[in-house]
Amino acid sequence: MTSSASHSSPVLATAARAREAAALLAPLPRTDRDGALLAIADALVARTDEIVAANAEDTAKARAAGTPESLVDRLTLTPERVAAIADDVRHVVTLPDPVGEVVRGSTLPNGLDLRQIRVPLGVVGIIYEARPNVTVDAAALCLKSGNAVLLRGSSSAYASNTALVTVLRDAVAGAGLPADAVQLVPGESRESVRELMRARGLVDVLIPRGGASLIRTVVEESTVPVIETGTGNCHVYVDEAADIDMALSILVNSKAQRPSVCNSAETVLVHAGIADAFLPRALEALTEAGVIVHGDAAWQQAGPGLVAPATDEDWATEYLSYDIAAAVVPDLDAAVAHIRRWTSGHTEAIVTTSAAAARRFTRLVDSTTVAVNASTRFTDGGQFGFGAEIGISTQKLHARGPMGLPELTSTKYIVTGDGHIR
Repeated sequence: MTSSASHSSPVLATAARAREAAALLAPLPRTDRDGALLAIADALVARTDEIVAANAEDTAKARAAGTPESLVDRLTLTPERVAAIADDVRHVVTLPDPVGEVVRGSTLPNGLDLRQIRVPLGVVGIIYEARPNVTVDAAALCLKSGNAVLLRGSSSAYASNTALVTVLRDAVAGAGLPADAVQLVPGESRESVRELMRARGLVDVLIPRGGASLIRTVVEESTVPVIETGTGNCHVYVDEAADIDMALSILVNSKAQRPSVCNSAETVLVHAGIADAFLPRALEALTEAGVIVHGDAAWQQAGPGLVAPATDEDWATEYLSYDIAAAVVPDLDAAVAHIRRWTSGHTEAIVTTSAAAARRFTRLVDSTTVAVNASTRFTDGGQFGFGAEIGISTQKLHARGPMGLPELTSTKYIVTGDGHIR
């Protein structure tokens, strides 16, 4: 436990206040937490001008620094985007409350009543990049699940995040909940991030959301437990028994529907038995979608002048762009071997009409999600029916895959006796 004497640090003092707020928040009924979320949604709309004005400071600095316009767009908040964020908060209110849910229960042979119930994690730290909408999303999900949240966004969105957290805190306090349940981690330096990562005993868990470098830094340097939301080096395997039209549709959707997200496909593997028929049509479809193929010798031969030579770097890369690595493999087991070597453990898909091939692929591939005859783009909390997500965990402890509200809880056992002694 971090000693109280060290709370003179602004970051640790903030974490200590969050811990006190978490203790007050945890026992509150759902109606109180939902009331605070509705107050947040209303406040976001009412104070849109204030939020947009602060955001304009960030976007102006970004443009002055030569930031690509695509990144500036991700940073930008308009009245319409603020309204959409408020709607997202209202949607969180409608989601089932995980707190207090009985995971399992029984009466033991000695008569003791045993129940395992969901409880909040406590203090959740979120370290994230760029998009200021994450500030509100993360705060809403943490509040809904009874947690206090410490928000550490990127310096590029500092003015926006400061304004948003001010609005959130005022709304939370106005609804009768502790304002310190939502706090922005003070400071813009890396030292403030480092202090947050070392606040073991004050912060219960850290969740990094962003690029590979950010995630790796948090995982390697934190003494606070981390739920790793990993990168997405996702694969589509086209089996010998695939329906070619289906395979083309799934491949193009997985890669090109929104290439900048972690569940977009980065590599396509094709069974040699279907390659002659599939590769020419795949190259045509991918080229039409604006995708650049980085392929092995078979792909280069199928599309002279259209395919860049693939290297080990291509197999390892999460492009997040209109690029895809491509290889022909002799069989399903070779596809699995390639995936095991290069995957980040996010999502892999097989396209096949063979039930046996699908069963083997799903048994052998060890990723958070294995799709059969479906796009990789479905690995998403909303698409899975969870309503919302805090991120997609690629680790195996506590939470794996899209993290909805239940994944923002832990459990505890309630043991009820009638004078029982051991």
